[in-house]
Amino acid sequence: MASVAHSIRRFGPCWSVVLASAGLLVLSGCMHARTEESRQLSTPISAAEAIVVLAKPQVEGAPAEDRFMDCLSDHLAQGRKAIKVHGNDAFVDKLFPWFEPGTAPSKAEAVTALLARPGVSERIAETGVRYVVWLDGSTRKTDGGGSLACGAAPGAAGCIGFGWWEKESDYEATIWDLQRARSAGTVGTNVTGTSAIVGAVIPIPFIARVEGAACDRLSEELRAFFTAGQPDTVPVAGPGAN
Repeated sequence: MASVAHSIRRFGPCWSVVLASAGLLVLSGCMHARTEESRQLSTPISAAEAIVVLAKPQVEGAPAEDRFMDCLSDHLAQGRKAIKVHGNDAFVDKLFPWFEPGTAPSKAEAVTALLARPGVSERIAETGVRYVVWLDGSTRKTDGGGSLACGAAPGAAGCIGFGWWEKESDYEATIWDLQRARSAGTVGTNVTGTSAIVGAVIPIPFIARVEGAACDRLSEELRAFFTAGQPDTVPVAGPGAN
């Protein structure tokens, strides 16, 4: 199957506030999201088959956060067209040491040699895992500024000023088909958003929850990747053991 890629840009609702002080200050901002997909293989999945979400081994830097992987797994295992998700820690323990960061295959094609090792194919079959979703990425602060001062005095307390910060959630999921020992494709999302706190006696926060938005979008893109062409009611089991 030929590789296909697409990009979607969406803009979330903006927030705005008008603050009367020494003048009129208007604050506004938006969350900006982009998703991308590249497919090399079709990805049929039955009710008996599962996926597992693992942090992609890193040569440098930190792997994807556990909380994001848990969020992604939970979203995929619930709702319409739920997908059976095997617990990542349970999978790594079952396959020890073959999916530890230092020994995991670097390419999907290397799975063939891994399956030839005594007992490995049997252990994978026991988990029911057909696809490994390797997750790479992070959420980080990219910019910020302003100044917010708070104080208290007898009978009074409050804050004045304005502070803002920008965060970016950038994640990519690479899907391996363990049955065919090939890479099936990649799905990625990038979400940026600006948060702010306005000090007008009482601090007024405007929070852009970029990591939650990234989890929502990536889980829906992965769900579509695995269930494309399936009917709305798919008899797929819930989450696996953790």
